[in-house]
Amino acid sequence: MITFDHVTLTYAGKHVLDDFTYSIPTDRITCLHGPSGCGKTTLLRLIASLVRPTSGTIHGLPIKPALLFQEDRLIPHLSAEDNIKAVLPAERAHESMDWLRKVGLADDAHLRPRELSGGMRRRIALARTLAYRGDFLLLDEPFTGLDADRVEQMAALIRETGTPALVVTHSKHEIALLGGTLLPLSGPPLTIL
Repeated sequence: MITFDHVTLTYAGKHVLDDFTYSIPTDRITCLHGPSGCGKTTLLRLIASLVRPTSGTIHGLPIKPALLFQEDRLIPHLSAEDNIKAVLPAERAHESMDWLRKVGLADDAHLRPRELSGGMRRRIALARTLAYRGDFLLLDEPFTGLDADRVEQMAALIRETGTPALVVTHSKHEIALLGGTLLPLSGPPLTIL
């Protein structure tokens, strides 16, 4: 369990979290669902240790989280394959093509991000996150820009990894595809409904 114990986080004088206490399971897929701006992404950033709480403590943080940002954050001068290789140790570099096949982009391995559609970039970013083999996935709107068939394929791929995850989504259909436990939120400040 990742446990938030009386966590407050303030940005520019506004409370994003205010005395927030809650435990998130780390043995399954949990889906965060709530309106834009309620603090879902902030929760992921806290778990990834990209930001620190203003006060309070967080226990049980993953040792090796794998974070998929809302933006694809691909390295512009690298090919699709090399973007995946960038997170792999040398002895696992050969896995990059396997991951491209899994997301349906093996034929596009040589292309750079600017040569790919938004949905293709998103699939490469997801493949890179999964290839990293983190102990906990933090996925911020992982299916942005994907059509319905691709969403189903990528949700199946996430489930197949067997890695527990915290997924930000605005879609109850995506929650059903992931088989995730729903955590409905509102805010700011972030509140569990």
